Amino acid sequence: MTAEMIMASDRQATSEPLLQVRDLKMHFPIHAGILRRQIGTIKAVDGISFDIRPGETLGLVGESGCGKSTTGRVILRLYNATSGHVILDGQDITDLHGEELRRIRPRMQMVFQDPHASLNPRMTVGSIISEPIDEHGILKGSDKTDRVEELLNAVGLDPKYTNRYPHEFSGGQRQRIGIARALALNPAFIVCDEPIAALDVSIQAQVVNLLEDLQEQFGLTYLFISHDLSMIRHIADRVAVMYLGKIVELASRDDVYGAPKHPYTQALLSAVPVPNPLVEAEREHIVLEGDLPSPANPPEGCNFCTRCPIATDICRKEDPVWREIEPGRHVACHYAV
Repeated sequence: MTAEMIMASDRQATSEPLLQVRDLKMHFPIHAGILRRQIGTIKAVDGISFDIRPGETLGLVGESGCGKSTTGRVILRLYNATSGHVILDGQDITDLHGEELRRIRPRMQMVFQDPHASLNPRMTVGSIISEPIDEHGILKGSDKTDRVEELLNAVGLDPKYTNRYPHEFSGGQRQRIGIARALALNPAFIVCDEPIAALDVSIQAQVVNLLEDLQEQFGLTYLFISHDLSMIRHIADRVAVMYLGKIVELASRDDVYGAPKHPYTQALLSAVPVPNPLVEAEREHIVLEGDLPSPANPPEGCNFCTRCPIATDICRKEDPVWREIEPGRHVACHYAV
């Protein structure tokens, strides 16, 4: 058992969260005019809080543009948060910079959505995977070569591929290379930013199964971002539903899919087809009217009030409190019980 797996096992025994996000906000300024004055703000992430326990997969779902990917990037400090806190393994990393941030980087990595764009076409597979190892000066010479071959084996690729270039591989193979690169520094936490969205349906399940196998093998913890509700149901332990920069519901997978409490969650799940045609023909489909509001000009009160089928005056005036309605189940809705 590696040192990383022992640490993960110790955290699981104490049930302490590996990642804690508290009131996290990421607002982007809008500039216009010759003098580039700020005329507004895009509230991409607007005050979200959640924990992820060691060895757990938290699925983050929602419509395109709701702030899912931005959340992942802010957590990994690819963006500097406007406010709030990100605590990784007991350490607040929100305001770390320079060498302090560089030392924490190996603990958290990312698997990107597009394997075609995330790999440098001018670098060999071996160079791509060993780049983070070189950056942090962990291994050299034959030890580094052995580590690259070990990682290729772990993701199901032939170690002989080290001298090939990304264009020689299929989309699924490129994503495996990206996963191997993310594992190079033995991270504890990985953000999977829609890692199967750009892949053929025929190989999506293979990549997800690989991620599950690696999680068990290395004791990894995932934030799995996706708009594919069926895939989230397969891989996630708990599910967070995001709408217009805010999390509206967070609960275990079975609770969210079995008895969703927030009207937006109910609408999302009603759009997922059921393979039984008799059940599909009889079940209720919730069709939301209108478009997703702009994050630069969100509605007053609840963000979902402009499309919610049960919205009342209080929804249009007061932002609902993020509250725990059952043990482990949080909802932001005036009427959720």
